[in-house]
Amino acid sequence: MAREVGKYHQTVKLRNGVLHLFANAEVLASLDRKVYKMADNNLRIPRNHFMSYTPDAHVSSGACVGTTAVWKMSDGFVSPSIVGSDIGCGIRVHLTPLHKRDLQDKKVRRKLIKRIEKYVPTKRIASPFRNIELERVVKEGIYGLPAEYLPERGDVSAVRSVTHLEHARFAYDMAALEILPERIWKQTGRELGTLGGGNHFIEIQHVRVDEGQRKIAEKWGLFDGQVVVMIHSGSRAWGRMLRSEYTNRIKDAMEMWGIGTRDPRLIYVPIHAEEGRWYLNLMYSALNYAVANRHMIAFGVRAAFQEVFGTDLEMPVLYDLMHNYALEETHRGQSMLVHRKGTTRALPAGHELNPEPYRATGHPALIPGSMGTASYIMVGAKSGEKNFYSICHGAGRIYARDAVREHVSVDAFAHSMNVGTEEEVVVNRWTLEHILTECPQAYKDVDQIIDSVVGAGLASVVAVCRPMAVVKGT
Repeated sequence: MAREVGKYHQTVKLRNGVLHLFANAEVLASLDRKVYKMADNNLRIPRNHFMSYTPDAHVSSGACVGTTAVWKMSDGFVSPSIVGSDIGCGIRVHLTPLHKRDLQDKKVRRKLIKRIEKYVPTKRIASPFRNIELERVVKEGIYGLPAEYLPERGDVSAVRSVTHLEHARFAYDMAALEILPERIWKQTGRELGTLGGGNHFIEIQHVRVDEGQRKIAEKWGLFDGQVVVMIHSGSRAWGRMLRSEYTNRIKDAMEMWGIGTRDPRLIYVPIHAEEGRWYLNLMYSALNYAVANRHMIAFGVRAAFQEVFGTDLEMPVLYDLMHNYALEETHRGQSMLVHRKGTTRALPAGHELNPEPYRATGHPALIPGSMGTASYIMVGAKSGEKNFYSICHGAGRIYARDAVREHVSVDAFAHSMNVGTEEEVVVNRWTLEHILTECPQAYKDVDQIIDSVVGAGLASVVAVCRPMAVVKGT
């Protein structure tokens, strides 16, 4: 039974604890009953301080996408299942000086797509960036990249490619890397700067600024009709191959301690246990890989735009953030480990964790829609503290990938992408049949998701971004 504690904010008393839900009536009614069972199972992990779902919540392995779960650092637990397998997966947006009319011709959009594929591998092709040392990247993040891949010159710590990110580098105990098998080092470096498949994408969009947020938009460099590029990717092979290492070790520890739940996919360990510290250090290495990977994708996109529009064109980063991780943060005077699995941190103006360039306004919170629908650039609200400053990470799936074909036709997908019209959302060379599992009909209505977030007082909309062209990987 849900109890309303505020607009679009409910609490649900489950057998093992309390779940907070942030959703409007339409979204709340559509939630799969399985998400409540999964929350109740997650709440079996001892000493949970807080757990919530954002409106994009849906069932995933071990824990729902859309989960924020918090434990005290002093005596709490860390759960790789409530971080997610693609550690550090996140969103990055780059600004351009272009207006949507510069890309109105579909031929120009198609040309851009081909050029992007020239510089950003979208198939199972190795990274073209052969002079990047993997060890430096996983240890130092953006700081581990050769200077030639930073578009700015000068003190690395002061350039926009470093200052306008949620994090450019995560420090950790690098001794955790010493016991990793050699095969991980050999097989993962060649994916740096590659897009990946599934819901990962590069999307060319145009901006419409919200009337009430024009001052913030101007400070951020946004204007009506502006062309921006949104990138969605994560830690690729590095995060994927770490999973088997930490999963087996933590499962062995759980069996030795006699702990667990009904779901064998839910793994967890005390933060201060040897296994907990080891996992957190590996996770930080994957976060470093992920932010560097998105940077290198953007480096390739910039080269593509310059090939089409001239070498003088600049594409500064607006922001880069993650939505699969666990970070130590101070909330309500206490040190907490905040897990966000498919949730985005959205800090308000004045919050000390904002990067310096966004201290006065709050940072951009980047929320992609489904392919063919709007994406959103938001800013956190002070009242978002009630959800540990977490908001949605996207629209959230309705259908699992293997079920989409039973519910959606290629024709319906084509209609939603405006195929055959001047407003067609141009995609790369695969037919729509090959990317049907990522059609907008497979996802919730992103407008309802955003309405839930805004209505609950977690964040507000600064700009809406409409898609013009999309690059998908395999």
